Amino acid sequence: MTHGMAARPVDRERSSWFQAEMLRIACFLTLLFLATFYALRKGGGPERTMAYILIAMLASDQALHLIVPARFTVLDAGHLAIDLAAATATLVLALRAHRFWPLAAAALQILPLLAHFSRVVDLSMHPIAYLSMQVFASWLLPPLLALATWRHRKRLQICGSDRSWRGSWPWSNPSMPKR
Repeated sequence: MTHGMAARPVDRERSSWFQAEMLRIACFLTLLFLATFYALRKGGGPERTMAYILIAMLASDQALHLIVPARFTVLDAGHLAIDLAAATATLVLALRAHRFWPLAAAALQILPLLAHFSRVVDLSMHPIAYLSMQVFASWLLPPLLALATWRHRKRLQICGSDRSWRGSWPWSNPSMPKR
């Protein structure tokens, strides 16, 4: 506001939208930080691996935005690459882990790929729809990881050990002797 004049309605709308967007991002980053910290401190091998995947996605996203501004009016090749790498890593985790939850995480990681495919098929898709399809599933991954870590801790309390991997990596508890 200058010279005592009231802000224009458009400026107030932009300002409130920006504040809401910043609050949404802060909430997501807090949720992500808490879940990954918990998984890295208390999780088994699969939980820690998923935490690293989520951290790599966040770091890649931030690096991408330093180079290329976010645009949702065309196919977002940078986010497509990040989402493809994350979906592949999570699918490999789901195939190797002796857990059920990585299958759900892999399905959630595949959903953003459907957003990119939808953008290619329908170039007239509204940018907000494309953005929403890309980010919606990411909100479900931190709570899933936190729940998975909590379940791992419960199994350790009940059984004393919790097999993490199929095949050659059977123990997730570093203090447990390996057989």
